[in-house]
Amino acid sequence: MSTHAAARVAAPTRREQILREAARLFAERGFHGVGVDEIGAAVGISGPGLYRHFPGKDAMLAELLVGISERLLAGGKLRVTEGGASRGASPDALLDALIEGHIDFALDDRPLITLHDRELDRLRDTDRKRVRQLQRQYVEVWVEAVRALYPSLPESEARVTVHAVFGLLNSTPHLTRPEALPDRTATAALLHRLARGAFAAAAS
Repeated sequence: MSTHAAARVAAPTRREQILREAARLFAERGFHGVGVDEIGAAVGISGPGLYRHFPGKDAMLAELLVGISERLLAGGKLRVTEGGASRGASPDALLDALIEGHIDFALDDRPLITLHDRELDRLRDTDRKRVRQLQRQYVEVWVEAVRALYPSLPESEARVTVHAVFGLLNSTPHLTRPEALPDRTATAALLHRLARGAFAAAAS
């Protein structure tokens, strides 16, 4: 495949562009503080043109929050498959891989963290239940990996620690100033050390 063709494949679709800008605007100004026309303007189309892609803002919010929960779970399962015991990887390496994957989310998708915190209750019951179901499954992927590394850690304590580590990693949007973050590599390394420290402390 040529470089030009690869670039075309990698380019975000119009639908993806809309979702990205909707996430940014919803996170900055709140769901009710953003109109369809503003989302359209951010991607260079008329507000009514958005309805060719989504029936409304509620559908965008649902796809954002359900979608990121699906991607996190799929990514976690993939890391287990690629780095699990069947491939000879150590439990230590598997936990590192899960942490690295979640750090990528925490640094690259900060608007979605803000959206989840503020707007989850706006979803329809079916969508909100789907998000919660996916999140529980994602937690269990981590619990299994943590207990493989720290078998003496009770399951209930491992689960609490996983939730605590998620809270730590998902704190990135809540810094008062964006410049308070060091560069991405340093931030990722710091978050990784903090997460591993939390698990080690729980098991000690």
